[in-house]
Parts: sequence; structure tokens; C-alpha cells
Amino acid sequence: MSTASQHQDVSVLLAAKNGLVYLTPNDWALIVDKAVRMKFRAGENLVQKGKRTHGLYLVLNGVASVQIPARGTSLEVSAGEVCGEISFLDELPATAEVIAKEAVEAYYLDRTTLLSLFELFPHLGSRIYHSLAGIISRRLRELIDPAVHAKPVSSPKLAPSPSIAPFPKKD
Repeated sequence: MSTASQHQDVSVLLAAKNGLVYLTPNDWALIVDKAVRMKFRAGENLVQKGKRTHGLYLVLNGVASVQIPARGTSLEVSAGEVCGEISFLDELPATAEVIAKEAVEAYYLDRTTLLSLFELFPHLGSRIYHSLAGIISRRLRELIDPAVHAKPVSSPKLAPSPSIAPFPKKD
């Protein structure tokens, strides 16, 4: 893959408001270099319910439907968003189907590659897990209250850092 194409991919991933928002441009460059780029046709599964993902999918372009049969609902993932994260985190079978609604390109990062990157760059692991926690929290809130999905999401990178005050002394 050309360097120009990798730079464009990094730009897409960095711009995502609902993706791995705590990653730096250098983190993304490393991930893009190590990940496998995959293409899915409309109707093809990125993730199959009941099967382990053994990694994460990072959508570059296109739209996929996340179908949750137990809830009778579906959500969508698009450019810059992640899927397969629950199976990646708990190493159990996927909890939902993720099906391409149109042609989708995604990076796939397998568990072994990610864990080796985390050993070399511990702060990368911290930023990925922090981002995944935010993604799962947001998605759970969307399932509980779909009106939340309509509200704009602000990037944590733009939020001011709160000052940390010491705990008050107990008498």
C-alpha cells in the first residue's frame, strides 16, 4: 500500500468522532502499518454472532449494520468506527452480527499483533482500551435510550482537562 494511501487512511481514522478517539497520529500510523486491509461486499459479514473475532475491525469506508437479535434492533458502524470489540475484549463469541450494507473496507488487527504492540508500546494499549471503554459505554447508552444517538458527540481530545484537587481531609 502506498504511503499516500496510508496517510489518507490515518486521516479518516483520526477524524472519527465515535472511534478510537484517544489514539495519536503516531498510534494510527503504527496500526495502519500492522493491520490487514479487508474488503467486504454488501451482504457479507464482518462479524458473525456466535464466532470469535480474534481481533478488531476498524471501518475505513462504507456502512455496516450491527444486528442485535435479542433486542430486535440494529445500529450502524461507518468510517472510523470499530466492530468486534466485545469478542476481542472477553475472548468469547461475538454478541451480534455485523453485515456490510454496502461495500466496506476495514482494517483488521488480530489479537496477537495487538498484544505484541502493547508490549512494545504500553501507552498504546492504554489508549486503545480507554477508547474501547468509551465506545462500549456509548453503544450501551444508545441501546438503553435511542434518543442519545441523536445528540452530537464531542471529542474527548477537545475537552479541557479537569484539574485534580486533593481529597478533603477528614476530621
